[in-house]
Amino acid sequence: MNPADPVEVGDVVAAQPSLEKDVKEISTDPSIEELPSSKEYATNENETLHRIHPTSEEMRTLRRVAGPLNWISFSVAFVELCERFSYYGTTTVFVNFLQQPLPEGSTTGALVSGGSSVPGALGMGQQASTGLTLFNSFWSYVMPLAGAFLADQYLGRFRTIMISIAAAMLGHIILIVSALPPVISNPNGAIACFSIGLIIMGIGTGGFKSNISALIAEQYTDDQPYIKTLPSGERIIVDPAATVARVYLYFYMMINIGSLTGQISMVYAEREVGFWLSFLLPTIMFCFCPLVLFLCRNKYILTAPTGSVYTQAYRLIREAMRRHWTFSTVFGIPRWKKNDSDFWHTVKPSTLGDNRPVWMTFDDEWVDEVARGLKACRVFLWYPLYWLAYNQMLNNLTSQAATMQLNGVPNDIINNFNPLSLIIFIPIFDHVVYPFLRRIGINFTPLKRITAGFICAGCGMIVATVTQHYIYKLGECDKNANDCLTLYNSHSPISVWVQVLTYVLGGISEILASVTSLEYAFTKAPRNMRSLVQAVSLFMNAISSAIGQAFVGLSRDPLLEWNYAVVAILAFVGAAGFWATNYKLDGQEDEMNTLPESRYEGSGLKQDEEAKA
Repeated sequence: MNPADPVEVGDVVAAQPSLEKDVKEISTDPSIEELPSSKEYATNENETLHRIHPTSEEMRTLRRVAGPLNWISFSVAFVELCERFSYYGTTTVFVNFLQQPLPEGSTTGALVSGGSSVPGALGMGQQASTGLTLFNSFWSYVMPLAGAFLADQYLGRFRTIMISIAAAMLGHIILIVSALPPVISNPNGAIACFSIGLIIMGIGTGGFKSNISALIAEQYTDDQPYIKTLPSGERIIVDPAATVARVYLYFYMMINIGSLTGQISMVYAEREVGFWLSFLLPTIMFCFCPLVLFLCRNKYILTAPTGSVYTQAYRLIREAMRRHWTFSTVFGIPRWKKNDSDFWHTVKPSTLGDNRPVWMTFDDEWVDEVARGLKACRVFLWYPLYWLAYNQMLNNLTSQAATMQLNGVPNDIINNFNPLSLIIFIPIFDHVVYPFLRRIGINFTPLKRITAGFICAGCGMIVATVTQHYIYKLGECDKNANDCLTLYNSHSPISVWVQVLTYVLGGISEILASVTSLEYAFTKAPRNMRSLVQAVSLFMNAISSAIGQAFVGLSRDPLLEWNYAVVAILAFVGAAGFWATNYKLDGQEDEMNTLPESRYEGSGLKQDEEAKA
């Protein structure tokens, strides 16, 4: 049976009872949780055609495991590592570049003997630096929508990624210019140049982000769960959803290896040499992205652009709303009334028959996929409250660290415990936590993981609130810690290592919430709209940055306690609201993951030769 055939799973199992013996013969290592990559395993057509697919009862009772990953996926992950090295290596020094003044006797922003203990350049203050870093985050997460539109409809993912890399490269070069000593000496010119580079780099970053995360998961082609029998006799389910989750776990680990190495090395570059070097080295690393993609272009599984698919989705939703809602007036007051019809069933081609509109060229399965994709987008609506907590690590917590006892440690080095915790805990979650939960029969579904992620983020902000309280309480200048640092170079007598707990909790929350959002967006989107649903997921970060602008007024002494406390409360509110509005959807997880695949290709080509052109 081909996994894409729209046939009832139970019928296939009943019709092919003799296949169980065959399946036993192709079992692999009993340590199924760590199945090795194997080209034969992935491409054996006979094995694929004769797989046994689980019944509903087996889906509820058998243990689920992740399938093997192929080597080409890791080339995409390496590209992401290089891009994140360049992005985070550059942005990690933004706060000091913008907020802190140029150290006396320095022309590059680097430290000089006997001077300030914090590098700086433009001296614009904490509010300005927080505002600009939030704008950068907002812009970088708005642009994925444009990148997704180009990829899904016109250019395809590969071409869009390559064009985005070119735009980001130009932005990086302009940032280097803004940090050159002759430019820094003129702060007005430097900030203008910096802002232009920020905008151009954000365009490229956005187009890259919405497509690279879909590209890596597309290298795993199984889309239906199937049964394997271990030598021990245990029958297990190889679950594509679990495999995609594993893909994104290691994809995210590579992200954080890149960000960790980029951030640590560039922090010391700014201190010892200057900001121009901390912008130059990430640009050099970024050059590996187009090189690796070009060399591997013939190995990737690519999805062709599908022309007017967005228009078709819009028409479908509009038609469903027209049939589900009726407009009337009562005493001259307009009102909409909902009828009892099923929202999506009424617009399926099989339901409309000969009466379907001429534009309705898709099949019933595509209608189900669009409905599933919209449900995923609804899930993402709570994410701005999560990202509000995460964004504190990009700006305010770096400023908080500068007011604490550093003992020679750069203030913007401590935030690297966030990616470090991810690198440590991702393998633990993949090889210990998730398999253990599966073995004891707990189905830790994506929506449960996301809820737990919100809670961890809220706990991290509680730690930040308490830390800020004691900075004010124990400091020499009461609630004017930043003025104390600027005017007297005086730090609060609290070790900066206290912040580690906040960053570790933030890292665990990312494994549960951020990684799962990538997985959820990919598995729930129609195949020809994956970049769009990924972009919607990323766009929630842009909304969070916009909300964060409202909190810029709290990003100064003596209000920083309230800043962290309010963000913590909002994270817990997000956790409660998220689960309350999505717990019913959680029960439909398996049903949504095993929908028959649509054969609708839009107006795109079935064979994608975009990378070979």
